[in-house]
Amino acid sequence: MSKKINVAVIFGGKSGEHEVSLKSANQAMEALDKEKYNIVPIAITKGGQWLIGSMGDEYMRTNLPNTQKEGGITLEQSQSLVEDKDKEKSLNNFYQGELEEKIDIVLPIGHGTYLEDGKLQGMLDMLGIPYVFSGTLASALAMNKKKTKIIAKSVGLKIAKDVVVLRNKKFNLEKIIAKLNLPIVVKPAELGSSVGTSLASTKEELAEGIKTALEYGEEVLLEQFIQGRELTVAVMGDKSPKALPVIEIIPQVSGWFDYRAKYEKGGSKEVCPAEIPEEIRKKIQKYAVKIFKAIGCLDLARADFIWDKNDGKLYFLEINTIPGMTGTSLAPQAAAATGINFSKYLDKLISGALKRAKDIK
Repeated sequence: MSKKINVAVIFGGKSGEHEVSLKSANQAMEALDKEKYNIVPIAITKGGQWLIGSMGDEYMRTNLPNTQKEGGITLEQSQSLVEDKDKEKSLNNFYQGELEEKIDIVLPIGHGTYLEDGKLQGMLDMLGIPYVFSGTLASALAMNKKKTKIIAKSVGLKIAKDVVVLRNKKFNLEKIIAKLNLPIVVKPAELGSSVGTSLASTKEELAEGIKTALEYGEEVLLEQFIQGRELTVAVMGDKSPKALPVIEIIPQVSGWFDYRAKYEKGGSKEVCPAEIPEEIRKKIQKYAVKIFKAIGCLDLARADFIWDKNDGKLYFLEINTIPGMTGTSLAPQAAAATGINFSKYLDKLISGALKRAKDIK
């Protein structure tokens, strides 16, 4: 019998997407093939503590959101299981190699700042530890929605008009409204899962939305609202990436795909494969692969688009280098439509990353 592969699953983190990460990591660890993998849970608390092995597992079980409750995931601060005296049992263990078993590969299942924006990836590169998903540069680029849009435009993708607002720089609401027209989408430039995102229909709502979004970062992206059908397509692979089936997202609790639509039970309906014309399907898959390559993504990423109901054009929104990793998340749904179940999906990602690491050595 071949030796099991030691997979460190890193989750949690200091970003506003902490709870989303816990949910994804929990389901991914349950789905991993226990005959093939030894799993080393590594939790990062909201305070930045690294809890490894049994401590990470206990943190997961204690702080995992109860998504069956009405209202789904909340953004309330969870109580840390670990007291100050345990801080020394954190990142130093990782640096000094004091884990009981050698880590063969890291599966990062964190969203937002620190875990998805290139910081974790850079640290792992320095330590010489292979990991799944995109590298440092691609992760950093994809995390900043404005920079991603600049790259998308440079390779021929259509993007919505936008304005960037910075925390310590004055801005003029009237000029913003004149350029973009109400309603305006307000979102933190470096956060995902629709955390801190709102749709402003009045000047007052715009001001409040900007104030809220600035609580999550230094930069806010304001975008022209495009009424249309929300379409998303995951891309898998390395040297020859392939697009998975297109999914249409139909919000049920709001007029667009906001945080409630994403995480409330019954908040949205996903149609996979999307019921769209063949021409649109081919075009969106082509665009998704194009932006995947332009950013430099690896293994998996999910690109989001709006199909404008007025002009019939496809507008690129953003690309996620670590998309949701529950069994019912969008990318796993698309993989399932091709006959790849969640366990095989994870195995495919890990195997691809291990092969790439071996080829580099």
